[in-house]
Amino acid sequence: MSERPDAETPVAEVTDGVYDLTLGVENRARYRSFLFDWEQPTLVDCGFDRTTETLFERIEEVGTVPENLVLTHQDRDHAGGFDAVVERYGLTTWVPEQSELPGERTPDRRFGHEDSVGPFTAVHIPGHRADNHALVATERPLAVVGDAMIGADWRGLPPGYFVMVEAMYSEDMIAAERYIERLQEYEFDVGLVFHGSSVLEDAGEKLDAFIEFPNRRGGWGDRFDDS
Repeated sequence: MSERPDAETPVAEVTDGVYDLTLGVENRARYRSFLFDWEQPTLVDCGFDRTTETLFERIEEVGTVPENLVLTHQDRDHAGGFDAVVERYGLTTWVPEQSELPGERTPDRRFGHEDSVGPFTAVHIPGHRADNHALVATERPLAVVGDAMIGADWRGLPPGYFVMVEAMYSEDMIAAERYIERLQEYEFDVGLVFHGSSVLEDAGEKLDAFIEFPNRRGGWGDRFDDS
């Protein structure tokens, strides 16, 4: 049975071999990494530099040492621990081609839109940040959406659904709305987010419903024309 992490369950296996590692909660914002205990154990994002000791504790609790580190984008709550994690585990690193890392180490590999990144296909979804990528494992089927979307409960709504990241935390909301449609090209049941609760059932269908909501295209007059 999949778990939805909370303050009492900082490590949760949200689906087979996929662990949500909660690194901290501040003002309703949850900071996390994901550890994939698959053929080549992979850590996706690594939190702040100040949360690396917590990250190491969470990894030890899972009992799997990562061999790869993949970043979704360069924000410090996703990439701040990059140098410390590389030094600790000596892993192979994958970073978006647009990212400028906050530390001193350089990545082993850069990737772009539709590149293969280990078990994932990278999907470039700029808007929140220019380098934001989702990672889709179609054989599972599962997607890590970076910060293209967040869990609805982060905005006070019921968990289990997606919403967009607020404009105050994004560089270009028009781009964010436009490029999220790229995820509709893939099928996935689980959608992992870094803020709020992940969508663990029917994630692709729920994303479609959000994108295709009638008022998103056209004006109110087009939808409610009494003439």
